[in-house]
Amino acid sequence: MPDHAHSADPAVQTQLDRLAALSPGRDILGLERITELCRRLGNPHERLPRTFHVAGTNGKGSTCAYLRAILEASGRRVHAYTSPHLVRFNERIRIDGALIDDRLLAMLLEEVLDEATDLRASFFEVTTAVAFLAFARHPADDCILEVGLGGRLDATNIIPPPAVCGIASLGIDHEAFLLAPEAGTPSAPAERIAWEKAGIVKPGSALATLAYPRAVQRVIARRAEEAGVVPFVEGESWSVEPVGDAFRWTSMDGTLAEVLRPGMAGLHQMRNAGLAIAMLHIAPGPKPDADTIARGVAGAFWPARLQRLGTGPLTGLLPPATEVWLDGAHNGDAGLQLARHFAGEPRRIHLIAGMLANKHPEAILDPLRDRLASLTVVPVPGHEHHDAAAFGPEARSATDIEAALRALTVDPAREVVLIAGSLYLAGEVLSANGELPD
Repeated sequence: MPDHAHSADPAVQTQLDRLAALSPGRDILGLERITELCRRLGNPHERLPRTFHVAGTNGKGSTCAYLRAILEASGRRVHAYTSPHLVRFNERIRIDGALIDDRLLAMLLEEVLDEATDLRASFFEVTTAVAFLAFARHPADDCILEVGLGGRLDATNIIPPPAVCGIASLGIDHEAFLLAPEAGTPSAPAERIAWEKAGIVKPGSALATLAYPRAVQRVIARRAEEAGVVPFVEGESWSVEPVGDAFRWTSMDGTLAEVLRPGMAGLHQMRNAGLAIAMLHIAPGPKPDADTIARGVAGAFWPARLQRLGTGPLTGLLPPATEVWLDGAHNGDAGLQLARHFAGEPRRIHLIAGMLANKHPEAILDPLRDRLASLTVVPVPGHEHHDAAAFGPEARSATDIEAALRALTVDPAREVVLIAGSLYLAGEVLSANGELPD
């Protein structure tokens, strides 16, 4: 089933079964089907409140979480559309801050699916239309949209201008979609990825980005120039200065006085928070003050992104005081972020990895290899995945997460446990440990 969509609610599950049966089923790029589907629904994407649109290879979900936390800290009502879900399909759609309830979700899925029958619409296109319909029918002050795949041809990109656009960390991923040969596109992979992501920028939009290698930055600058937009770029227009486990955000026209302390771990989360602040800085309309930004940054949370697991059935299988970290890292850029986070950590890492067959094990293995105390490979339930042999001779296999944890011999003073490789696996872990995203 696409994206492992299931629900305990029978009415929702009936519609999710219809969604799973769609042809082509797998997500495909292009705006024709979503445009026609939304036309049949009365163009709900044209009735959204102030919109923040976030693309990127990694970090876009966390950036959305920071945006939402800061806006809600300022008392604003915020809709959010993100993907994928980890445990429950409802996680994809937040209406005024709360996960969409089952009754409304079932009703909207049925309405959209009834209109999509002959369109060969994909899983993501139908889900996007459901989100647009939900947001158009419920008042709010702001709307946050996370790009699903790429940008230029992603279903979210039918929204009209203007929007506040953000581009998070960039890397090579989804090559079959984003590097498919096409006339008039850059030939270098990193530049092609950037070109696709920057396709969300339209005339009248505002754009904030992280800093990238020069060739990549030039591609984004050209795309922005074609839309008549001047990018607000990290390192040129704004910066993040780490201060221990906190940071200061500075723009060309001033510095936030407060030291901002993110609730999410990792230097990359400081930059994600910095991107969110940059987007708010250039957004039209009300802007949060420094105290509101500080509270939002501290309170933001995005599950399975360097999340330290709490007490639960899974962590209870290990010696008391064992740190167990969970991350959905599955590509090279995310693997490097993991390595940077654990670089200052003197303890060694017991890595439990589960990775889809279309991903590359070395993406997370190579950056961490010198730090590993052990490597265990587990299946990703419901998906084609790599076995232990793909990870090399040092890898051992386990039938599932529980078996992998039981087999570990951990010294909490000298070692930590990291579970990584797939967001689908992360969802299984959160569910088994009783930590459902809300």
